[in-house]
Amino acid sequence: MADVIIIGGGPTGMMLASELRLQQVDVVIVEKEAEQSPLVRSLGLHPRSIEIFDQRGLLERFLEHGQKHPLGGHGFAGIQAAASASLDTAHGFLLGIPQTVTDRLLAERAAELGAELRCGQEVVGLVEHEESVTVEFADGTRLSAPWVIGCDGGRSLVRRQLGFEFPGEAAQTEWILGEVEATMPADEMAAIVTEVRKTHRGFGIGPAGDGLLRGVVPAATVSEDRTTPPSLDEFRAQLQAYAGTDFGVHSPRWLSRFTDATRLVEHYRSPRVFLAGDAAHVHPPLGGQGLNLGIQDAFNLGWKLAAEVNDWAPAGLLDTYESERRPVAVDVLTATRAQSELISPEPGPQAVRRLLTELMRFEDVSRYLMELVSGIGIRYDLGDDADGPGHAGGQGFGDGRGLVGRRMRDIRLTQGRLYGLVHRGRGLLLDGTGRLSTSGWGDRVDRVVAASSEIAAAALLLRPDGHIAWAGGDQAGLEDRLRTWFGQPLGGEESRGDM
Repeated sequence: MADVIIIGGGPTGMMLASELRLQQVDVVIVEKEAEQSPLVRSLGLHPRSIEIFDQRGLLERFLEHGQKHPLGGHGFAGIQAAASASLDTAHGFLLGIPQTVTDRLLAERAAELGAELRCGQEVVGLVEHEESVTVEFADGTRLSAPWVIGCDGGRSLVRRQLGFEFPGEAAQTEWILGEVEATMPADEMAAIVTEVRKTHRGFGIGPAGDGLLRGVVPAATVSEDRTTPPSLDEFRAQLQAYAGTDFGVHSPRWLSRFTDATRLVEHYRSPRVFLAGDAAHVHPPLGGQGLNLGIQDAFNLGWKLAAEVNDWAPAGLLDTYESERRPVAVDVLTATRAQSELISPEPGPQAVRRLLTELMRFEDVSRYLMELVSGIGIRYDLGDDADGPGHAGGQGFGDGRGLVGRRMRDIRLTQGRLYGLVHRGRGLLLDGTGRLSTSGWGDRVDRVVAASSEIAAAALLLRPDGHIAWAGGDQAGLEDRLRTWFGQPLGGEESRGDM
């Protein structure tokens, strides 16, 4: 019996498997498809996901296959603005990379760490017991584990089988998306697309590499059955309706549908089953946040569930997955709803769009929206920690907000880059005093004696996901937060975990 079964082998599931395997948790990933899907729903990674991959030593793999783009050039609802000069990140760019490549790289990482992947196994049922969960497959076999995580997408069987409430708004608009070939010359096509997009921002067609074009166009109606892909004739008809030509499209690699349906589960857990990624939230694709949000869900849950499996999790740690990630999803749904309105050709939304375009010339507005979409503005509510005097101010924190709950950007230390010290997925104490100790927590927390003008406190305690759990300079305060996030110390004098 595995420790954890992950249902769904997409980017959320693979990221979660890797995080669990870093802590030696036995993981089985089950995926109903026998082969990787060719669909390219996501085209890029936002700064917070880029940071996450850097924190685990994976970024170079992604940079080899991607292309950096400035943040401001792909702004909120497509409104271009200059990138903010005060973003709290050392990774202030978008990484253009097809989802198929992201899927492959994350699957390779999970396999390297020892996760077991079972492809072509369709889940048809789940039974939750007091101490375990049994997963039933289409071939009649079963598999049990103490914990199951549903990473099986927007039409999640896990969510439906276990009765998770999934309130929200049904789809009002549908788009057809696909990769095709075309006979029309590229310059002629680009001129037509430019004109159409002046009034229909939900329309586009352009190069996708390998001689293919990636096209998106509003569908005639919202389909009752989204499991059936659109036909080439349907795609051509909609191109003709919006552009006056079908561009001579032919030979599709794939065609798919997506909608503006917006839903969010009431709860992320039931009690031995968790939901992550699109299984927990669906929203319009504006801003390209879906894949990124799932990766970040996985990064939050992985170390917490590993702590539970490895028997050191403090009381209530698993509950913080929902209390931290659901508010983030609420913000993303709000942002994608707003962006969906802003691409409407109707006069009202276009008036709001023009006004927002003007507002984005203000640095504070531009930075806020970039932080919202990129994920770097997230600050988890970690309780009572109103950071003491002197804990705000300093590069990246000069807006007066405190440190605790924020994720720490990459900085230079005498030992090297900060993100180079957290590849193992452990906690980290940045000790600028040289006097603090993590004795008793050395199996879970590393300690670095490091002072830097970029650390706006005497010392910082980072959780395995890079969020700041404590800022201060006293041993008693540190040990209180170590117990809160890393459980009880081991007896005796344990390794300090110095680096």
